Amino acid sequence: MPSPERKTRLDTLAIASLVLCCFLWGLNQVAAKVAIAEVPPLAQAALRSLGGAALVFLWARWRGIALFARDGSLGGGLVSGLLFAAEFGCIFVGLQYTTASRMAVFIYISPFVVALGMPFISAAEKLKPLQMAGLLIAFAGVAWGFAEGFTQPAAGELQWLGDALGVAAGVLWGATTLAIRGSRLAAASAEKTLLYQLAISGAALALAAALSAQPWAPTLSALTWASLVFQVVVVTFASYLLWFWLVRHYPATRLASFTLLTPVFGLLLGALLLGEPITPRLVIALAAVSGGIVLVNRN
Repeated sequence: MPSPERKTRLDTLAIASLVLCCFLWGLNQVAAKVAIAEVPPLAQAALRSLGGAALVFLWARWRGIALFARDGSLGGGLVSGLLFAAEFGCIFVGLQYTTASRMAVFIYISPFVVALGMPFISAAEKLKPLQMAGLLIAFAGVAWGFAEGFTQPAAGELQWLGDALGVAAGVLWGATTLAIRGSRLAAASAEKTLLYQLAISGAALALAAALSAQPWAPTLSALTWASLVFQVVVVTFASYLLWFWLVRHYPATRLASFTLLTPVFGLLLGALLLGEPITPRLVIALAAVSGGIVLVNRN
């Protein structure tokens, strides 16, 4: 029987919050792609995590939220933080080789991971045959779009590598959601859950950036500064805080499947703001992924 705090369906507040998050995450891929020209990918990923961690810490202190009380969540926090670091390492490195539009599509393989793993954590979130069919259709769309990286690489000969890193990031995102729901973090505050991920991933990514020793641009443009501020304040702090609150209060499988809206925004924003090509194969992949949302969220 679900706890009084956890709802069994997505209400209007959840849906509105998810649409806002999806738009911001789709725009995030564009912002990250823009800044990569001047800030190395691993350094950029480390900056957003460390900056976001500082904001979450200040926010929690201001609201009087306990962050360091012993509640048995350390193990889950370490696992989710390292998964988070690996996820964003894949995203930012992958953006060097593929377009922001394609990255936004491939990251959202994560709902398949969540849907397959959640029945082992919560029997109440087991998918029905129609919902599983929706995930299979969406997965077929991702595979169809991925194949284009080998035959018609619009972003260069290594587009397949960027696409593969996007898929890996999606798997890691799904694993992170499962780690949260399957550990003591499921009962922790959204602020504590997010701080674990940002602080641990920030340290890990900063170490990786130092070891890679990739050079920065001598000076950063106003556009790059705007991109970094947007990623740290709006995406990493505000939208992720909202996301982890949603994960705590609503069914993880339905939340994860609904985030497949993000590729729609990512595709459109990549074309509008960066002039990236929208190929027929990618549109078909996106249509299949979006169709999967409808089926997975049916009763």
